[in-house]
Amino acid sequence: MAEKTLLLILNPVAGTRQARKYLPEIIALFARYGWQNLVFVTERRGDAARFVAEHGKKVSLVVCIGGDGTFNETVSGLLRAGLELPVGYIPAGSTNDFANSLRLPSDAMAAAENIMEGRPVRLDLGRFADRYFSYVASFGAFTRASYATPQSVKNALGHLAYLLEGVKDLRNLRPARVRLLADESACEGEYLFGAVSNSTSLGGVLTLAPEEVRLDDGMFEIMLIRTPRSPAELQTILNALATKQYRCGMIDFIHTARAEVFADRAMDWSLDGEHAPGGPHIVIENLHGALCLLTRGM
Repeated sequence: MAEKTLLLILNPVAGTRQARKYLPEIIALFARYGWQNLVFVTERRGDAARFVAEHGKKVSLVVCIGGDGTFNETVSGLLRAGLELPVGYIPAGSTNDFANSLRLPSDAMAAAENIMEGRPVRLDLGRFADRYFSYVASFGAFTRASYATPQSVKNALGHLAYLLEGVKDLRNLRPARVRLLADESACEGEYLFGAVSNSTSLGGVLTLAPEEVRLDDGMFEIMLIRTPRSPAELQTILNALATKQYRCGMIDFIHTARAEVFADRAMDWSLDGEHAPGGPHIVIENLHGALCLLTRGM
């Protein structure tokens, strides 16, 4: 197959389903830059990773059109297959947290051109036990909303869908007893929410200050929000989140390259918005520079 062949993976139901309308134009744009397009459309979970495994050795570039979950599958497929290929991302999901952190264009055609005109940038990824994540592994409040909200509701309401589902879930939320060991620190307690992230946006709900986050430094940002026992403690949390001053008595905020988490086996996680079962002892590691992204926006 020609040297300038790219694998183009489209999730047709991501977000408002608008990106698929631009597929012919995107293919034509790539062709103008001299690329042949090997196009596959996902129908079910796992397809993106399978396409990479089956066709990755035939191409020299992989482009993903979809949401953060589709991007996660694409990148995970590359890692599992041991393939060192640059990746282009055309964000088309409901929240596009990772794409927003990368400052990728929200317009499909602009994002496609961004790939063609971009340069290779090395970014960190995360390993969660035997799975991978692009930007966040989280548990607790709002976590279930990222994977439990029906796609039709996400498409109709976008970001608001996550908030509504998350608020509904708060009524049944039980604090999680967690002990976390990081490179140079440890913390333990009952937490309402926790995230190990490499992003300025977490689950479409919480944000981190841009000066706190570098996507290529080999480090995670860990935020653990303790369960408030009084209105005063709740206000402390709300003030910290509003001002993005996370170092307070109700929030543990850590920079680390590796973490060990000890928790109830039944505590579920979300990896880039997709459900992941928990375990009593999970090792989370930063894979420094594991992703080669084509972009001109950073």
